Amino acid sequence: SELIKPYLGSKYKLTEVPKSLIFYMSRHCGPVNEIRWCPVREQSHMLLSASMDKTIKVWDAVDTGCCLKTYSCHSCAVRAACWSSCGRRILSGGFDSMLHLTDVETGKQIFSSKSEFRISALKFHPTESNIFICGGFSSEVKAWDIRTSKLLRVYKAAVQQTLDILFLPEGREFLTSTDAVSRDSADRTIIAWDFQSAAKISNQIFHERYTCPSLTLHPKESMFVAQTNGNYMALFSAQRPYRINKKKRYEGHKVEGFAVGCEFSPDGTLLVTGSSDGKVFFYNYHTARIIRTLSAHKEACVSAIFHPVLPSLLATCDWGGEIKIWQ
Repeated sequence: SELIKPYLGSKYKLTEVPKSLIFYMSRHCGPVNEIRWCPVREQSHMLLSASMDKTIKVWDAVDTGCCLKTYSCHSCAVRAACWSSCGRRILSGGFDSMLHLTDVETGKQIFSSKSEFRISALKFHPTESNIFICGGFSSEVKAWDIRTSKLLRVYKAAVQQTLDILFLPEGREFLTSTDAVSRDSADRTIIAWDFQSAAKISNQIFHERYTCPSLTLHPKESMFVAQTNGNYMALFSAQRPYRINKKKRYEGHKVEGFAVGCEFSPDGTLLVTGSSDGKVFFYNYHTARIIRTLSAHKEACVSAIFHPVLPSLLATCDWGGEIKIWQ
């Protein structure tokens, strides 16, 4: 993209809150579960979307707002999808219990495997590009190697479902958020794992009786944020013992009933989240105050993500199948 080229050699500038709508992209006929910018900076005009309509789409979300490709390899809703680090492949998992690694250019499956459970979370290892972790409607989380198409490791937790997976820097440890919240106990809501040994490091991280549909890592500081169904985001240390910061709570948006995602801006100054009322909320990371809200969608806004290269460019998606680009 010609728009991205001038920014490739320079340092990321300060993020500002976007004000105007650039593209309104609506080709999904079901809720959009996930959107992701391509991680390769030169190809970051491409946006990936995964939908309940059983498809994955790749868009030119910077220059034209057009859909470039549609992939229909799943027979049920696609709940999770992510780019490979090289930007040439898309890993996806869905309610058909299938895992697919698709070649972006040809649309062919490089790797396919049937899981024993419906998949709701997928993440590539941050330094080992052939390894990914998947979780879903099961008490187990699994690590796979796409070179051998084999299962590497199984992580066993006494839970019913994994909602999200977050690798900590360097990938030696990762976190899973689960639905293990009962009236008398809130342990196991967020579990920290040792990637190599599959041992649990801690399951006593979050003590509120809320589930956490999404987790996100701060780009510069050793902190992570958990979106909670209590209509607030909680801040934690990303180092053992992963203590919660009780002085900061990012609240004002609505989550209940939806897997609403949250993200930091690339410079780490803003925390952005969707909201079940269709708005996007921008929080000052340091003060936890709301800087601004954006009335983005009529239906629940489940994801809002800043572009990795172009300052202040934001993609949002909603439960009605819409994707919008803002600046």
